[in-house]
Amino acid sequence: MIGGRYSKSKLINKPMTNTNTTNEQLTTNKKVFDIHKRIFDFVVRVLNLVKSLPKTQQNLVFINQITRSVTSMGANDQEADGSSSRKEFFRSLTIVKKETKETNYWLKIIAETNPGYKIRMKPLVQEGEEIEAIISSIVQKSKQ
Repeated sequence: MIGGRYSKSKLINKPMTNTNTTNEQLTTNKKVFDIHKRIFDFVVRVLNLVKSLPKTQQNLVFINQITRSVTSMGANDQEADGSSSRKEFFRSLTIVKKETKETNYWLKIIAETNPGYKIRMKPLVQEGEEIEAIISSIVQKSKQ
């Protein structure tokens, strides 16, 4: 499987301490290296964030948009991981890249328009940018 091969070797990346760690990770002080795990954790963190946002008319638009982009990001990552051809892998991962960029845009808009959340969101925005850089690199290398 193309995606499976990449999940074991090519998708391993620099360590990032996950702020949404499990009890096992806390006790062993492990860092998350698997890009699929990082994306899944990121999706969950974004969805939990939007649940806590004030339900203003403006935020409802942001919530709708970011929910669509972040869930598409996660779903297409799983599709890429399960792909059966290089073409299918590349197509799915390109969508992940686009959805990650859109999610990062909405995160920044939410942070700027909800000042009380800005500091809390900083690690989430950083994680989104790191995932975007990793996925961009994988897409670029997949073109070769």
